[in-house]
Amino acid sequence: MKKVRLPLTDEVARELRAGDQVLLSGSVLTGRDAAHKRLVALLEKGEDLPVYLQGEVIYYVGPAPARPGQPVGSAGPTSSYRMDIYTPPLLARGLKGMIGKGRLGPETMRAMPRYGAVYFGAIGGSAVLISKAIRSTRVVAYEDLGPEAIHRFEIVDLPAVVCVDTQGGNLYEEGPKLYKQHAM
Repeated sequence: MKKVRLPLTDEVARELRAGDQVLLSGSVLTGRDAAHKRLVALLEKGEDLPVYLQGEVIYYVGPAPARPGQPVGSAGPTSSYRMDIYTPPLLARGLKGMIGKGRLGPETMRAMPRYGAVYFGAIGGSAVLISKAIRSTRVVAYEDLGPEAIHRFEIVDLPAVVCVDTQGGNLYEEGPKLYKQHAM
């Protein structure tokens, strides 16, 4: 298990490989469809973004309300393909990684090696476990979106798997091939 400190540096991102199990710690942004749409609309207008993306990782999540004494409620990953149409322009602005579940689309897959980005898979269905890795949260943009606002989470040892690496290695393609080889 590799420990990875966020935000990501180019050096750390290049060292990660598809299939690596990681524990992510540090600062991560959150965002889903509505926030991504707004960010890209600003880029298309040539306006400044409300968040600085250089080296950042965005966790695709809409956290549930916090229980008393907790910084956040359940915080499980959202299906990543929903952000695909917005991801390449954000990668071009310095976004270094994403955390979600499921496959990425072909445009995002082509853009990731170009910008040295990494895609981490979080386990769907483990929202309560993941929320225990979140130590604090604050809204940093689009508060009107409620749970889909952009938050900044401080996380410690959030478990994930590198699903797509900076070289284009793709666990969704390589994993089934390895399984078939070992199953025979």
